[in-house]
Amino acid sequence: MAEPTEKQKIGRLGEDIAAKFLENKGFTVIQCNYLKKYGEIDIIAKKGEILHFIEVKTVSHENFTSFLPNPMSVSHETDDYRAEDNLHPQKLKRLARTIQVYLVENSHKEEVEWQFHAVTVRIDQETRRARVKFLENIIL
Repeated sequence: MAEPTEKQKIGRLGEDIAAKFLENKGFTVIQCNYLKKYGEIDIIAKKGEILHFIEVKTVSHENFTSFLPNPMSVSHETDDYRAEDNLHPQKLKRLARTIQVYLVENSHKEEVEWQFHAVTVRIDQETRRARVKFLENIIL
């Protein structure tokens, strides 16, 4: 198997950070990288009786002023790119289909309550810090 690209490494790191973030919020991660020919679900988790499907979007930039530890500084983004901009309609359609297949394969004929969320992770490689944003209850 080929060596992962830098983009793949950053994506995997973002998924690991997102999984830890979710666990700290009381979720139990059931599966990562559920893959079908038409789509992938990054994280499947459970909290209470609800199944949660989570798409993780990670961006990495060399330098964000928002990562500065000085509480007196004004935090702002240095660019206009947001990780959630990658959640375009075609991607959401593929995710909806993949979620449907997962539910059919794993629900054992019972009705399952579920929700879809996104977690964005912005990584500053220089400071080795990340900022995580949880976007809840996205409608597919």
